[in-house]
Amino acid sequence: MKEESVGLLMRSLNNIKGSAILCLAALIWGLAFVAQSQAADTVPPFIFNCLRSLIGSAFLFLLLLVQKLRSGKAIFPVERPKQKELLIGGLLCGVLLAISVNFQQFGLSNYPAGTASEARGGFLTALYVVLVPVISIFIGKKVKLPVWIAMIVATCGIYLLSLSGGIESIYLGDVLMFVCALSFSFHILAVDRYGEPIGGTLLSMLQFLVCGILSGILSLCFEEVVWANVIAAAPQILYLGIMSSGIAYTLQIYGQKYAEPAIASLSMSLESVFAALGGWLISGNTLTVREFAGCALVFVAIIVAQLPQFCSNKEANREEKSA
Repeated sequence: MKEESVGLLMRSLNNIKGSAILCLAALIWGLAFVAQSQAADTVPPFIFNCLRSLIGSAFLFLLLLVQKLRSGKAIFPVERPKQKELLIGGLLCGVLLAISVNFQQFGLSNYPAGTASEARGGFLTALYVVLVPVISIFIGKKVKLPVWIAMIVATCGIYLLSLSGGIESIYLGDVLMFVCALSFSFHILAVDRYGEPIGGTLLSMLQFLVCGILSGILSLCFEEVVWANVIAAAPQILYLGIMSSGIAYTLQIYGQKYAEPAIASLSMSLESVFAALGGWLISGNTLTVREFAGCALVFVAIIVAQLPQFCSNKEANREEKSA
């Protein structure tokens, strides 16, 4: 009995520790919307994502190099089947990531001045939490009732956020953000498929590299880059590259080692809340009552969509205790 009590205490402490780490990661990701919105005024989207992704890839490569020096293990697999899986996974996840982040950046750059772009972008992007289970239907997975409820609640939230003023109240940024959320949904499914066999940090490093190269090619084809503006936006680019792509991702890895999956996902869903708070505190963008209500409903939908995972996790804990 005493050992069981100690085990419950340790599990609770680990959940608190993991949640704190993941909340810090969510804070970094949420504030990234502010940095993206600030840079969107002067730096074209493709070159912005090219530079932030390459910086993030380089940062993660340094982490892998440090791990190699400590453990003595090779960074890249030596077996041919694993090399093939690494190549396919890195390319697929990198392409989907490039689509997602560029739609996101184009979305932020297309909101009118004075719009609470960080809040709208953060909450609309976070819809991937609801969309992933729905898309999973097409690969043979069942969707439970709470997810369908979440879809209805999210639709009501989007209506208040973007549609309650009529069709003319929809911004192009809203449409692009929804496409971004849809693309991120496919990206998450791809990461779920290749992350475990490849390794999270290695896969992330490769996907950022692919994303950076693709965005750079698109920039050369379609953008006229004013490098003085890029240099002026260096703080935002470095924040996205080092803090958002590198440090926050590392915090996510360590946080998920301690927190149970359901608690981890709930902690990371705070990203959208921090995006709204950051836009208000840093950029001075305030939400109308209608927009605030829409954001609140989208956040509720995000929580409700994760209830099946939370319930299955509790059931697994019961079985573990009774074993």
